[in-house]
Amino acid sequence: MKNIFIYLVAILLISSVFADEDLSIQLIHEAEKEVGFISSQDLKKLIDSEANVIVLDVREAYQKVDGAIYSDESYAITRGDLEFLIMSKIKNKNALIVTYCRGGHRSALAALSLRHIGYKNATTLKGGIRAWAKSGYPIETKIGITRLVKAY
Repeated sequence: MKNIFIYLVAILLISSVFADEDLSIQLIHEAEKEVGFISSQDLKKLIDSEANVIVLDVREAYQKVDGAIYSDESYAITRGDLEFLIMSKIKNKNALIVTYCRGGHRSALAALSLRHIGYKNATTLKGGIRAWAKSGYPIETKIGITRLVKAY
């Protein structure tokens, strides 16, 4: 009887963890559906053509050692500080803002938050900085501009 009780408690704990994970994934998918995506290729074209695009890095400070996407107008505001700091950085609520993080999930939630506070053209970089780097586009690091090179 004791073993059955322990087994049931374990199942409940495990199922609650997966339920939370399912809810997180659902929230991310809903955010992605509402804000849409921009591909690495399309963002690169906008940056190269000097279009009016704001690139917003929402990663945590410790993740920024990976480098950043360079743009004429770019900002780094962690996801946790976004709602507190964004209005002092970006005044134009009609600006095209492309958020990014490491893999694209947190930045989708950030773009959705931006939409909720009035930034009409906030979207997210599909696949985040990983997809950008895998596409061979430059990453700005503390030692300069670099590119991911495939080893053969």
